[in-house]
Amino acid sequence: MDTNAVLTVPPASPADALAFFTRQLAFRTDVADVHSALEADAPGFTLVDSRGQAAWDQGRAPGAVHLPTDQIAARAAAEIDKSLPVVVYCWGPGCNGAYRAAVEFARLGYQVKEMIGGMEYWIREGLPVATDEGTERGEPDPRTVPVSGVSCAC
Repeated sequence: MDTNAVLTVPPASPADALAFFTRQLAFRTDVADVHSALEADAPGFTLVDSRGQAAWDQGRAPGAVHLPTDQIAARAAAEIDKSLPVVVYCWGPGCNGAYRAAVEFARLGYQVKEMIGGMEYWIREGLPVATDEGTERGEPDPRTVPVSGVSCAC
């Protein structure tokens, strides 16, 4: 019997899948959940944009703190409350900058999660983008999010 590429390696047992996916949720969150928590005004975490100055100036998630990855070790203790978890983001799924930022925060003893999708999916979902001139909200990309709102109800 020929096996297709999906099943060449069999799926994990339900117990292993439960452990794996539960662990994933301990390390990652998504843009819709971050936005929803920020809208509640007491998210319980600090959102950190780990990109460089030019990217920050171009646009960022409202409420984010700007702390480029190469400055985390020097500045985090003075600027980021260690009693709150940190959620980091960079450009998007094609960039590992959020991973590097998460490593730096973890080395310093912070609880940390990555916002999967980064700024790319923040924008693609039509969420507000802040600049020094104000905040704008673009149209959601109908290929990535329901155009009626920011929730896929998942």
